[in-house]
Amino acid sequence: MTMHLKQPALALSAQNGNFASPLLATASSRLREASAGPSRHLRSRRICCTSGSTDVSTSVAAKERPLTVTAIVTAQAPSSMYLSRGIDRLQDLFGKTLHLQLVSSELDPRTGEEREKVKGLASMTQKEGTYEGKMSVPASFGPVGAVLVENQHHREMFIKDIKLVTGGDESTAVTFDVGSWVHSKFDNPEPRVFFTIRSYLPSQTPAGIEALRKKELETLRGDGHGERKFHERVYDYDTYNDLGDPEEDVEHKRPVLGNEEHPYPRRCRTGRPMTMLDPKTEKRSSPVYVPRDEQFSDVKGKNFSAATMKSLLHSILPSLGSILNNSECFSGFQEIDALYRDGMPLPVDVGNSFSNVISRAVRKIKDTREHVLLFDLPQMIERDRFSWFGDEEFARQTLAGLNPNCIRLLMEFPIVSKLDAAVYGPPESALTKEFLEKTMKGLVTVDEALEEKRLFLLDYHDIFLPYVHKVRELPDMTLYGSRTVFFLTDEGTLTPLAIELTRPQSPTKPQWKRAFTHAADATEKWLWILAKAHVLTHDSAYHQLITHWMRTHACAEPYIIATNRQLSRMHPVYRLLHPHLRYTMEINAMARDRLINADGLFEGTYWSGKYSVELSSVAYDATWQFNTEALPEDLVSRGLAVRRDDDGELELAIKDYPYANDGLLIWNAIKQWASDYVGFYYKSDEDVTGDEELQAWWEEVRTKGHADKKDELWWPVCDSKDNLIQVLNIIMWVTSGYHAAVNFGLYQYAGYFPNRPTVVRKKIPVEENREEEMKKFMARPEEFLMESLPSPMQAIKTMATLDIFSSHSPDEEYMGEYAEPAWLAEPVVKAAFHKFSGRLKAVERTIDERNRNPENMNRCGAGIVPYELLRPFSEPGVTGMGIPNSVSI
Repeated sequence: MTMHLKQPALALSAQNGNFASPLLATASSRLREASAGPSRHLRSRRICCTSGSTDVSTSVAAKERPLTVTAIVTAQAPSSMYLSRGIDRLQDLFGKTLHLQLVSSELDPRTGEEREKVKGLASMTQKEGTYEGKMSVPASFGPVGAVLVENQHHREMFIKDIKLVTGGDESTAVTFDVGSWVHSKFDNPEPRVFFTIRSYLPSQTPAGIEALRKKELETLRGDGHGERKFHERVYDYDTYNDLGDPEEDVEHKRPVLGNEEHPYPRRCRTGRPMTMLDPKTEKRSSPVYVPRDEQFSDVKGKNFSAATMKSLLHSILPSLGSILNNSECFSGFQEIDALYRDGMPLPVDVGNSFSNVISRAVRKIKDTREHVLLFDLPQMIERDRFSWFGDEEFARQTLAGLNPNCIRLLMEFPIVSKLDAAVYGPPESALTKEFLEKTMKGLVTVDEALEEKRLFLLDYHDIFLPYVHKVRELPDMTLYGSRTVFFLTDEGTLTPLAIELTRPQSPTKPQWKRAFTHAADATEKWLWILAKAHVLTHDSAYHQLITHWMRTHACAEPYIIATNRQLSRMHPVYRLLHPHLRYTMEINAMARDRLINADGLFEGTYWSGKYSVELSSVAYDATWQFNTEALPEDLVSRGLAVRRDDDGELELAIKDYPYANDGLLIWNAIKQWASDYVGFYYKSDEDVTGDEELQAWWEEVRTKGHADKKDELWWPVCDSKDNLIQVLNIIMWVTSGYHAAVNFGLYQYAGYFPNRPTVVRKKIPVEENREEEMKKFMARPEEFLMESLPSPMQAIKTMATLDIFSSHSPDEEYMGEYAEPAWLAEPVVKAAFHKFSGRLKAVERTIDERNRNPENMNRCGAGIVPYELLRPFSEPGVTGMGIPNSVSI
């Protein structure tokens, strides 16, 4: 793995006759190095038109001789055709395309006002996408702190960078890293502002660009009124009031999330009007507004996963119904296996569409125009076809699978529900001391196992029990509350002891609950298999809706909004967080449009149906805390780790806990990088408390972005360097390592859907002991299981979607791989990033060594998939490894 420069900043001295005018990247005359590698030193400077000589005999004419600067703009127009493109081409020919203004960092010493801006036009050159213009800069102008850009085309342009060159040699260029869409002046007459590559705390801002810094933030905040337009860059907050569509179907009405009744993080405001049928629900439209710089599909191209997902959801999946003939269930495991062995024939038009979107899953039949949908066999099934059926793998995946952060140490016994007994029935669990000791076959007592920290719990009882009767009213759905108890063996692996399934009482029926365990007789063995299937479907829905969607996508959006509203592009914290916040808002908007909306993919494929996102609100209210999003605090809160008294280091309750072991390596690497970075820009705690933008940012994250939890006492106070480092560490971890751990193994573990079914459609037959159901179960238990598992339509929709969710695009940006230009402009920060990158390479080696160690039985063994979800770097495609910077899929 090689560390890449996203945009190296190049500059050398320029000569204008006998007058030397250095290009400075800082307000001082000191040169700051920026390097693309250990052997090549580059200098990043800002144009400065003050004389480098202090010789008082220098003539006035020489001092005032202007400097000729060539501005080179590298741009990319929209890929689509548009009506006025011909006019724009003519304007290009006549040289009226981009109007530039250079802004001095200094005030005019005579007036105390901003210096007059240097203006010029940049016209298209013969090189596609390149614009040039010459500008005459006064010798007394001072360092250039910003460039204003007016786009005179009728359509927006994506500007990659602006280089200011002296002496005719591009190697002397000072680069302004832009990477942004610039609107047409016909959409908005205000020019865009792009600041110097150097980062400044608010109190350090050069006087000449201080007003611009404040004005740009005001623009990004907007005024909170009106419907947002496609080209705008306004960041504001709103509730999740756009998931329902009562005007399409009254059954598609959904509750608003983000209030006292349904607490939730906030999303980006679009300003769309409310529906006539429900004044609390926002009208739906597509595409959904996100600030323009959050839309990167056109830049990243067809490989960008958001565009791929849109194509899949909008046109391809709906066409599958006719192909599957609305088959209700698979006939047996052979038919399931055929999806990976033989595939499913596709009509030509559908085959071409599928091939364009998920080419990995589509094969063309030789010498024909026909295609077959043939899914790759997930790695865990390829290694051991029957591993998913066993108790060992069922338990192992709670530590090294898709959802490894829900299991917790069982610390209190007996197990008792906290729900209202008058509503849901008796709170006592069916997992009694006698039952558990029987399953442990007298090896230890429950009290001894609790004392030795050997009992662990996967608990989906209280959170799902209130929804059991609601879900059972949905077509072809059922639900229980569940608890699963595991025992830690002497080998350091878990084994499941028992599962409890519960149906709450209702006006017509008493509460029903039963404990299941693995047994020798055939009937109990199959009931155990069915009970595990129910637990797995609970875990699948909780994972996707809460562990994945709510804790990463939804909770990160307020960080993005607040960062753009309150932190200037010049702010060092903005520049540290920016790689971790890119692309997420577009993905989230697409999810609201097609994935988590009423009648969307989640509602159609998961048992939670129309209650899906509402359930994530319940979990947000009951479980989400910013402080425990830190991996160490999360482990401690679940009893999976304790802090040693002597050195404060963590000691894991399960020594071979792959998610925790590898996650702590990533957490600590991020922490060191954040510490080095913060230490460079903030010399004292007073610098933190005195940073007005930073304080406004953190206040807004808490009081607006997570407004429903603003008064909680667990929020960190951003009053010291250490607390700031912890806050940044959490945000960077959640958007990178944590998201990678719960996302990029989706196809690996859930691509074979019996391993992680999204729905179990039939009640367990002993619940009501109906004669016909019991007779069918006793005669053909496998057929009963097939009728319970997802339908072919549900399964294939899920598999196709998970294939995309699990994929890395060829231009994926992995954490520690790409250095931001602003980091490279400061030698200390550049060196810190190099160390961070090196640490992540070392993490890779450590993970590989752990996966080869036979003592680590939760990640190494016959047929076991090695744990690589937190291995930092990856090749493109579905690899089950790699940590991108951000939540980009």
